[in-house]
Amino acid sequence: MKPILFSLFLIVSLGASNVMAGDIPVMSFNIRFGTAKDGDNAWPLRKDLVVETITRFSPDLLGLQESVDFQVEFLAESLPEYEVYSVPRTPDGGESCAIFFRKARFEKLGEGTFWLSETPEEEASKSWDSSLPRIMSWVRLRDRKSGEEIVFANTHFDHRGPIAREKSAQLIRKRIPEIAGETPFVITGDFNCIDGSAPHLALIGDDALFVDTYRALHPQVDPANEGTFTGFKETDDGRRIDWILCSSPLEVKSAAIDRFRKKGRVPSDHYPVTAVLGFAK
Repeated sequence: MKPILFSLFLIVSLGASNVMAGDIPVMSFNIRFGTAKDGDNAWPLRKDLVVETITRFSPDLLGLQESVDFQVEFLAESLPEYEVYSVPRTPDGGESCAIFFRKARFEKLGEGTFWLSETPEEEASKSWDSSLPRIMSWVRLRDRKSGEEIVFANTHFDHRGPIAREKSAQLIRKRIPEIAGETPFVITGDFNCIDGSAPHLALIGDDALFVDTYRALHPQVDPANEGTFTGFKETDDGRRIDWILCSSPLEVKSAAIDRFRKKGRVPSDHYPVTAVLGFAK
């Protein structure tokens, strides 16, 4: 095997490690809103690295946070193997919690977005101490081969309001099981709080319905090695604020924080987080 082909094989193999037939690779990725004045880390200078980061892991389900319309359009064009569902949190556009899912594997059966507020169906609504309107978007998917259905949801909690984060968690805890019914579900998001916080506890509950995939496989809290926010710095701040949750019928086969960087550049101010899930036998 020629060296260049061997290198490509390694990249693909690493991206697909621990993924067996029927498994579901999932990625949650806050890509940093593209209108930010980030200097050397501005979107045009790192957008190709975002694509490379996603492609390396090759998720079947991908939830983006801080995804502005032109970023979603660029990624949709760069990753044509995915179908996209993206609703901005305000009617004038702006950030969404975009969902990408692999078209060859899944057929979309339904979709929806609700606002994290006391009036979830009211567009651009906000409540409590939230600084901005916040949303959760979801899709219901059917595996084209197995016929299995899954609900995939994606969200971004408020960065300032602790009451809003807890109330948002309580709302999701109620709404997603109503939407999913008996169907297994997966939730990705930037929750802007750590596990063990009030919102985390409100989501996880004490009935094992919601599972924190990372903590399920890494039960010991280790701030030195599990932070997901970097602010484009060399090291993270020790807080694991980006999570992938799933319902208990799904088996967590792997869960990790993707610290890929290239020539000293990181693709975003958050590390993406990943999990590989399987349907329980």
